[in-house]
Amino acid sequence: MVRPIVTDIFLLNRKAEPATRDDLSIAQDLIDTLHANAEGCVGLAANMIGFNKRMIVVDDNGTTLLMINPKLTHHSAETYEAEEGCLSHTGTKKTMRYVAIEVEYQDLSFRTHRKIFSDFTAQIIQHELDHCEGILI
Repeated sequence: MVRPIVTDIFLLNRKAEPATRDDLSIAQDLIDTLHANAEGCVGLAANMIGFNKRMIVVDDNGTTLLMINPKLTHHSAETYEAEEGCLSHTGTKKTMRYVAIEVEYQDLSFRTHRKIFSDFTAQIIQHELDHCEGILI
Protein backbone atom coordinates (compact mmCIF):
# COMPACT_ATOMS: atom_id res chain seq x y z
CA MET A 1 0.00 0.00 0.00
CA VAL A 2 1.31 3.45 -0.90
CA ARG A 3 1.57 5.53 2.28
CA PRO A 4 1.68 9.32 2.66
CA ILE A 5 5.09 10.82 3.44
CA VAL A 6 5.47 12.05 7.03
CA THR A 7 6.69 15.63 7.36
CA ASP A 8 6.20 16.05 11.12
CA ILE A 9 9.68 16.80 12.51
CA PHE A 10 8.76 15.53 15.98
CA LEU A 11 7.95 12.09 14.56
CA LEU A 12 10.97 12.05 12.27
CA ASN A 13 13.39 13.05 15.06
CA ARG A 14 12.74 9.85 17.03
CA LYS A 15 15.28 7.04 16.90
CA ALA A 16 13.76 3.95 15.25
CA GLU A 17 13.04 0.79 17.20
CA PRO A 18 14.30 -2.58 15.94
CA ALA A 19 11.98 -4.25 13.44
CA THR A 20 10.57 -7.70 14.19
CA ARG A 21 8.72 -10.33 12.17
CA ASP A 22 5.49 -8.60 13.29
CA ASP A 23 6.59 -5.57 11.23
CA LEU A 24 6.98 -7.33 7.88
CA SER A 25 3.86 -5.69 6.41
CA ILE A 26 5.76 -2.39 6.57
CA ALA A 27 8.24 -3.76 4.03
CA GLN A 28 5.75 -3.92 1.18
CA ASP A 29 4.39 -0.48 2.06
CA LEU A 30 7.95 0.91 1.88
CA ILE A 31 8.52 -0.68 -1.50
CA ASP A 32 5.15 0.46 -2.86
CA THR A 33 5.70 4.02 -1.62
CA LEU A 34 9.23 4.15 -3.09
CA HIS A 35 7.95 2.99 -6.47
CA ALA A 36 5.04 5.47 -6.38
CA ASN A 37 7.55 8.30 -5.81
CA ALA A 38 10.25 6.98 -8.15
CA GLU A 39 10.56 10.24 -10.10
CA GLY A 40 11.94 12.08 -7.08
CA CYS A 41 12.86 9.38 -4.57
CA VAL A 42 15.64 6.79 -4.37
CA GLY A 43 15.24 5.67 -0.77
CA LEU A 44 12.85 5.63 2.18
CA ALA A 45 12.99 4.83 5.86
CA ALA A 46 9.99 3.38 7.70
CA ASN A 47 9.56 6.52 9.82
CA MET A 48 8.97 8.47 6.62
CA ILE A 49 5.74 6.51 6.10
CA GLY A 50 4.64 6.56 9.73
CA PHE A 51 6.33 3.53 11.30
CA ASN A 52 9.08 4.06 13.86
CA LYS A 53 10.92 0.86 12.90
CA ARG A 54 14.48 0.28 11.73
CA MET A 55 13.75 -0.59 8.11
CA ILE A 56 14.80 1.07 4.87
CA VAL A 57 14.41 0.53 1.15
CA VAL A 58 16.78 1.90 -1.50
CA ASP A 59 17.19 1.91 -5.24
CA ASP A 60 20.46 0.02 -5.68
CA ASN A 61 21.31 0.81 -9.31
CA GLY A 62 17.84 -0.14 -10.53
CA THR A 63 17.21 -2.94 -8.02
CA THR A 64 14.94 -2.38 -5.04
CA LEU A 65 16.82 -3.39 -1.89
CA LEU A 66 15.01 -3.77 1.43
CA MET A 67 17.10 -3.70 4.61
CA ILE A 68 15.67 -4.70 7.97
CA ASN A 69 17.59 -3.51 11.05
CA PRO A 70 20.45 -2.09 8.97
CA LYS A 71 23.58 -0.85 10.69
CA LEU A 72 26.76 0.67 9.39
CA THR A 73 29.64 -1.64 10.31
CA HIS A 74 32.57 -0.01 8.45
CA HIS A 75 33.23 2.99 6.26
CA SER A 76 35.97 4.41 4.10
CA ALA A 77 38.21 7.15 5.39
CA GLU A 78 37.43 9.17 2.28
CA THR A 79 34.42 11.50 2.44
CA TYR A 80 32.79 14.05 0.17
CA GLU A 81 30.25 16.82 0.49
CA ALA A 82 26.82 16.00 -0.93
CA GLU A 83 23.73 18.12 -1.38
CA GLU A 84 20.63 16.07 -0.64
CA GLY A 85 16.90 16.48 -0.84
CA CYS A 86 14.27 14.54 1.07
CA LEU A 87 10.57 13.88 0.59
CA SER A 88 10.05 14.73 4.27
CA HIS A 89 11.02 18.39 3.82
CA THR A 90 11.50 20.98 1.12
CA GLY A 91 14.79 22.12 -0.30
CA THR A 92 18.22 20.56 -0.11
CA LYS A 93 20.94 20.49 2.52
CA LYS A 94 24.67 19.87 2.41
CA THR A 95 26.12 16.97 4.35
CA MET A 96 29.27 14.86 4.44
CA ARG A 97 29.12 11.26 3.21
CA TYR A 98 31.56 8.34 3.13
CA VAL A 99 32.58 7.13 -0.33
CA ALA A 100 32.16 3.46 0.66
CA ILE A 101 30.35 1.73 3.50
CA GLU A 102 29.71 -1.77 4.79
CA VAL A 103 26.22 -2.47 6.08
CA GLU A 104 24.88 -5.40 8.05
CA TYR A 105 21.14 -5.97 7.60
CA GLN A 106 18.45 -8.63 7.54
CA ASP A 107 16.24 -9.69 4.65
CA LEU A 108 12.54 -10.66 4.75
CA SER A 109 13.47 -14.06 6.20
CA PHE A 110 15.60 -12.34 8.86
CA ARG A 111 18.78 -13.81 7.42
CA THR A 112 21.74 -11.55 8.11
CA HIS A 113 23.75 -10.10 5.23
CA ARG A 114 26.85 -7.91 5.03
CA LYS A 115 27.50 -5.94 1.92
CA ILE A 116 29.81 -3.15 0.76
CA PHE A 117 28.27 -0.23 -1.10
CA SER A 118 29.94 2.72 -2.79
CA ASP A 119 29.20 6.00 -4.49
CA PHE A 120 25.54 7.01 -4.93
CA THR A 121 24.07 3.83 -3.43
CA ALA A 122 26.22 4.33 -0.33
CA GLN A 123 25.01 7.93 -0.14
CA ILE A 124 21.35 6.86 -0.31
CA ILE A 125 21.85 4.25 2.41
CA GLN A 126 23.63 6.75 4.67
CA HIS A 127 20.73 9.19 4.25
CA GLU A 128 18.18 6.52 5.20
CA LEU A 129 20.32 5.31 8.12
CA ASP A 130 20.30 8.90 9.38
CA HIS A 131 16.48 8.73 9.32
CA CYS A 132 16.66 5.59 11.48
CA GLU A 133 18.72 7.56 14.00
CA GLY A 134 16.24 10.47 13.98
CA ILE A 135 18.62 12.70 12.02
CA LEU A 136 17.14 14.87 9.28
CA ILE A 137 19.30 16.07 6.42
